Amino acid sequence: MIQVCLNGRRGAGDSAAVPMSPQALAHAAAAAVAAGASEVHARPRTPCGSGSLSPRVVGPLVEAVRGAVDAPFGVTADGWTEPDPERRVERVRSWTVLPDVVSVDWHEDGAEEVAAALLERGVAVQAVIRSDTDAARRFAASPWAPAVRRVLARVMDPRPSTAPETARALLDALGTVHGVPVLPHGVDGGAWPVLRLAAQRGPDVRTGLGDVLHLPDGRPAESSAQLVAAAVRLTGTGRRL
Repeated sequence: MIQVCLNGRRGAGDSAAVPMSPQALAHAAAAAVAAGASEVHARPRTPCGSGSLSPRVVGPLVEAVRGAVDAPFGVTADGWTEPDPERRVERVRSWTVLPDVVSVDWHEDGAEEVAAALLERGVAVQAVIRSDTDAARRFAASPWAPAVRRVLARVMDPRPSTAPETARALLDALGTVHGVPVLPHGVDGGAWPVLRLAAQRGPDVRTGLGDVLHLPDGRPAESSAQLVAAAVRLTGTGRRL
């Protein structure tokens, strides 16, 4: 399985290739799935580019992507998209169109409440555990941990030489995490080394412009689909229906 992150916190100032509107994200999702992605992830954005969990923003995005691909689609509900934890829960409960899965950053205050609200609505949760936080400890003690679909072990070390070591330390800190599947992924310069490590551990990897803007050979990526194709070549991992 290849999970593709189409935008993350990036915007046009980072790369002209980063899609922002629902239509652009749907087009990018279709291209990424055609290249081998199995699951699509994106951050909902307002027309001005700000993150938002408003149902008027999330709903059209989910509908646009679902109209373009037959693959699970997820969004992020974190402090970047909505800083106030209580408001974050209210937003999730107000959604009229539900994504398949939602990423929840476990180091943030209110993470468990957001996860509970999602699970109550039948939405799968992807727990994001960052390497530079105490999220692994919080997650291990959480009563909601066994109910999440996946742990996304996010390695924040951008250095190619040390990111794999940071990834291994994070995986050691997580341990078996209640038997929940763990998908490690890196960012920027650490993205490709961690992807190779993830491929060695199992069949699931993640890439996309939300994580990395360059191909393994250092050339700027023209699209998330190009990054997915590179991941397929590197790992032999592709879409399985």
